Amino acid sequence: MNSKFVLVLIASAIAVLAGCSSAPKKEEPTPVAAVAPSPAPTPIPTTPPAESAVAKVTVPDHLDPNSAIRRENSVFFEFDKFSISSKDVAIVDRHAKYLLAHPSLIIKIEGNADERGGREYNLALGQKRADAVKQALKLSGVKDSQMESVSFGKEKPVALGHDEAAWAQNRRADIVYPTN
Repeated sequence: MNSKFVLVLIASAIAVLAGCSSAPKKEEPTPVAAVAPSPAPTPIPTTPPAESAVAKVTVPDHLDPNSAIRRENSVFFEFDKFSISSKDVAIVDRHAKYLLAHPSLIIKIEGNADERGGREYNLALGQKRADAVKQALKLSGVKDSQMESVSFGKEKPVALGHDEAAWAQNRRADIVYPTN
């Protein structure tokens, strides 16, 4: 073979090989597109459930501290008296209606007296006051079996003063409902 031909062949082979082998290219980092923050999800509007769908816990009036039955449960008396005054008739009537509507309730009527007078006298006066309220409730239709009357005399004062204002608060009969 001709030496020229061999040289051309070798030069061609080197050229081909040189074209195939190239220095590794430096890779440019791929540009990252600026990512805009995604908008906050739109809240789903909530509407309160219909009134009938909400389970309401109903507290009986005699257990509800905001009810008139619970707040106004004392009948007050004049000194040495056991008759219900005209201003307290509405309280007795309210309790009578409530007891008629709730025949399973059993109440206690607690008679009280102020500190003046002897122990036995005040126990007897407290009993007469409790019995007067019981009788008024009975006349309104409340059954005897729903009521019990007791006397505490001067032993359960609500006011501890020694003046007419304190004594007036202690001359009373309290209508007491069960706490359960």
